[in-house]
Amino acid sequence: MRFIKKSHSCVRLEKDGQVLVVDPGGFSEEDAALDADAVLVTHEHPDHFDELRLRAGMEANPAAQIWTLRAVAEQISAAFPGRVHTVGHGDTFTAAGFDVHVHGELHAVIHPDIPRITNVGYLIDGGKVFHPGDALTVPDHPVETLLLPVMAPWNKISEVIDYVREVRPHRAYDIHDALLTDLARPIYDRQIGDLGGDARHLRLTPGESADL
Repeated sequence: MRFIKKSHSCVRLEKDGQVLVVDPGGFSEEDAALDADAVLVTHEHPDHFDELRLRAGMEANPAAQIWTLRAVAEQISAAFPGRVHTVGHGDTFTAAGFDVHVHGELHAVIHPDIPRITNVGYLIDGGKVFHPGDALTVPDHPVETLLLPVMAPWNKISEVIDYVREVRPHRAYDIHDALLTDLARPIYDRQIGDLGGDARHLRLTPGESADL
């Protein structure tokens, strides 16, 4: 499997000639969903779900399909009849040749005064990759590669470190990092790397890739 980091929380996975894209939101590249055979969306916040980017991908590939939770599906399913699938915690499906298991139900707490929305995470190919969206969901399955929401309005670094410790992946790659400046990155790299347990803490710049 080839893992390509896109901006913020968007990632691209390639395997056997097929492409799976997760969370092509408003902070990701305008062409983030192009060439995708399948797209997964974790929740409705605009940094994860951008309708224009999704439409571009779906129109470029008439066979492309989307899997997402109800709040997002209701906004786009009419435009692409039969190509948008609603999923929730516990569901399993195959998208573009990738086996996917859905974990989680709610977005992390931003502030007690802000109502929580729904959020799902995607465990891909039996734990090869886990993308939690905007939550610190711990799947009931070993994880090889954790896509780690490293900096967000709803988290702090102690929670990020404890999340890595609890999931215990082989490696953790930063995502949800558009708000993190280059000046601060060495602090996060050092603290997560030193305190996150046995997991290797890794970071790619947008466009860089790694084989998993």
